[in-house]
Amino acid sequence: MKILHLDINHPLILEQFKELGFQNDEDYTSTKEEVVQKIHAYDGIIIRSRFALDESFLEKATQLKFIGRLGAGLENIDTRFAKSKGIFLAAAPEGNRNAVAEHALGMLLALFNKLKVADHQVRSGQWDREGNRGIELEGKTVGIIGYGNMGKAFAKKLQGFDTEVICYDIKGGVGDGNARQVGILELQQRCDVLSLHVPQTESTIAMINSEFLNAFRNPFWFINTARGKCVVTKDLVAALKSGKVLGAGLDVLEYEKSSFEDMFTDSTLPEAFQYLIRSEKVLLSPHVAGWTVESKIKLAQTVVDKIKAQFC
Repeated sequence: MKILHLDINHPLILEQFKELGFQNDEDYTSTKEEVVQKIHAYDGIIIRSRFALDESFLEKATQLKFIGRLGAGLENIDTRFAKSKGIFLAAAPEGNRNAVAEHALGMLLALFNKLKVADHQVRSGQWDREGNRGIELEGKTVGIIGYGNMGKAFAKKLQGFDTEVICYDIKGGVGDGNARQVGILELQQRCDVLSLHVPQTESTIAMINSEFLNAFRNPFWFINTARGKCVVTKDLVAALKSGKVLGAGLDVLEYEKSSFEDMFTDSTLPEAFQYLIRSEKVLLSPHVAGWTVESKIKLAQTVVDKIKAQFC
């Protein structure tokens, strides 16, 4: 089979496909329009998030048997149309779930202990112990929205911190020994911390908005390592200003380009983002929660294993 690689990944994916007898063609620079002209010749595509594989693109891929996505989500692929054409979809949430869970926990602990502010102050010659008094995770109720690969991995990391972990998911029966599944009303009544682990879908885009945030009974801390477009940033900023949200750890932003390789869809700085970069209550990272040395290997291996199991 002929495989077209559209993003650079760990070399093991090329090596192992070659061992399986596949032909690897690498094209990391052509435009989408240029790729469309030759996609009919390929049996497989390997991609991260370089561009969208929409219906018009997939219609041209007349020989396509599979798409391997080096990541957790499939929002850059028209999954409905792909499945209707019998195209096998291989995403890899198993490959970076541990990395995401560790990053979410790291953000939470950094916020609780004011590490960003304290580090900046000490480097500036300030020594404010009382102003940097932290709080402890022990005894807190942590709510997780989206209890799939990422949510479950985060709940597992919380074991040993003496927290109560509850989860909400549109699928029933997903709770386990690490998190008790609850309805959305109970989650909003009891959370001290909320961590988001949902995919980007029509139903999750803009789900974290003013109405949702104001429904929480108590002020809470918010972590998002999922997708930026699931959060209405201006509504989150309003909640931070009012004290409804005590602090936020954001690895993803509403303004990211769909490729995740650049921050903004235009050249201006949105007003809400200007607040985020100034606020001491906000911790930011550039969509790297699942972006570790180890996860790069595991993502590639997961995709290879799924395709091998399906076609070899």
